[in-house]
Amino acid sequence: MDTTQATSVSVVRHRTVMQWRKSDSVWMLGLYGTAIGAGVLFLPINAGIGGLLPLLIMSILAFPMTFYAHRGLCRLVLSGKPECNDITDVVEQHFGSRAGNLITLLYFFAIYPILLVYGVAITNTVENVITHQFHLSAPPRALLALILIAGLMSIVRLGKYIIVKVMSVLVFPFVAILLFLAISLIPHWNADIFRQPLLIVDAGRGGLINTLWLAIPVLVFSFNHSPIISAFAMAKRDEYGDQAEQKCSKILFFSNILMVLTVIFFVFSCVLSLSPAHLADAKAQNISILTFLANHFNNPFIGMLAPLVAFVAITKSFLGHYLGASEGFSGLLTKTIHKCGKTVHPAMVNKLTGGFMLITAWLTATKNPSILGIIETLGGPIIAVLLFLLPMYAIQKVPAMARYRGAVSNYFVWGVGFIALAAIIYKLM
Repeated sequence: MDTTQATSVSVVRHRTVMQWRKSDSVWMLGLYGTAIGAGVLFLPINAGIGGLLPLLIMSILAFPMTFYAHRGLCRLVLSGKPECNDITDVVEQHFGSRAGNLITLLYFFAIYPILLVYGVAITNTVENVITHQFHLSAPPRALLALILIAGLMSIVRLGKYIIVKVMSVLVFPFVAILLFLAISLIPHWNADIFRQPLLIVDAGRGGLINTLWLAIPVLVFSFNHSPIISAFAMAKRDEYGDQAEQKCSKILFFSNILMVLTVIFFVFSCVLSLSPAHLADAKAQNISILTFLANHFNNPFIGMLAPLVAFVAITKSFLGHYLGASEGFSGLLTKTIHKCGKTVHPAMVNKLTGGFMLITAWLTATKNPSILGIIETLGGPIIAVLLFLLPMYAIQKVPAMARYRGAVSNYFVWGVGFIALAAIIYKLM
């Protein structure tokens, strides 16, 4: 009798997990929307600049590296005790308070450089619109950068809830227009990329190894939706209890399939519309692929729509990363002050944080460093540590995650994480 009841309970739980709820669809689209942002606008440049073979390899790697890495991070979050509220709590539970503080620091340095990237990108986008679309002289770069970044940061004053709501509304029209642009580029497809040497395996500049090595951090960055994984896992744990891991894996699978298919189609459409020389020119100009397309084609529709999409995407991403970076900096600042035996009012912390973000973002945008260089050397590798290496390390060391050991996918995630991390060492040599 007990066995029969246990079997019935098991069947009911299985059916509960297999049933697809409205909340599952909401989270699937939320994960998709978090990943698809301004980073996608720079992926075609590095993905296609090396020719056809690196592009094909990256297209094959995109889904497994995205799915297995985010599933590992989700499993890490779910391995914590019920009282844990986020990944920092889980890491602190498994590895101690010092490790928790280290993760907080790494999260800040994973988000903050990307905030600087978007400050540079939005300045370059507006500057290009002024000079190429309106055929006017751009104002001094320092003044333009200050106006744009101060304007974006003033929006944050409306409140976190309003900002998140606005960003969520912007996500899906952005994706729809992105796909529409990809389809509209089909008449411009050409065979230039097929005329490139198919196999260059040397490790020097222009070689396959070099191209893949430096493009993987950009690929990691473009499909990254780790900031929402903690909230996603906690929500599903509250909804499904012990069965949350199975449901999370299922939602991640469909969400990642959707994002990879749409982004890879956009990347191929852009790359087939241009030549590797054009992509190298876009990288040298330090602009997004949409801004370059607007300048390259004598098409008034693309010329007006592409910069608008780029502006919306970069604005959305800047605001999202500003919220995360400012929270991380505020937390680090508060902890540092408390360690010194002093107290500080939250309002003062907010002012210091806002001042720091404004000044550093403005100075960076004025100097105009390489956007892809920042992604390759800072954003991608640090995200790789948190997204790829930390969950795999936890699987090996944490008893609560022992059941995930030995899977072939674990070694794949380890490998991608080390490759992305090694890119920063290679770039600095």
